[in-house]
Amino acid sequence: MHDIRIESTDPETSYRELLAAIDALTAGEPDGIANMANAAAVLWEWLPDLNWAGFYRMVGGGLVLGPFQGRAACIRIPVGRGVCGTAAATRRTQVVADVHAFPGHIACDAASRSELVVPIVRDDAVIAVLDLDSPLAGRFGAVDAAGAEAIAALLATRIG
Repeated sequence: MHDIRIESTDPETSYRELLAAIDALTAGEPDGIANMANAAAVLWEWLPDLNWAGFYRMVGGGLVLGPFQGRAACIRIPVGRGVCGTAAATRRTQVVADVHAFPGHIACDAASRSELVVPIVRDDAVIAVLDLDSPLAGRFGAVDAAGAEAIAALLATRIG
């Protein structure tokens, strides 16, 4: 059993504590699905104001739903479409303050207003994306992006 506690209210410190918790949960575990599932659970539990936290895996040239917390989601997303597909295509973190203003946004959950998507890259290939959604417009900023990117970099060697 794991008893994870994120004690800080400072966002930068909280992300460092989240990274340490995800590192401890995934260290030595070879199963990528299990590692994504635990990471999604930790993010869901400890990041405020989320309505979805999880992963899309690169399978056969497209993104396929992976482990997540939240409401049922779109199962397949083409690379280049929506926020997740754009992150996969560009290999760049997408911080979207208002998803309704994002060209080609795919509305898997009508309650989502903002989104943060980080590509997970290993051996110069996108293997997955980390996707965080919020019902609050403008929920994600630079600190969130940097924290999620650190988590994605750690998981790049522990999934897929």
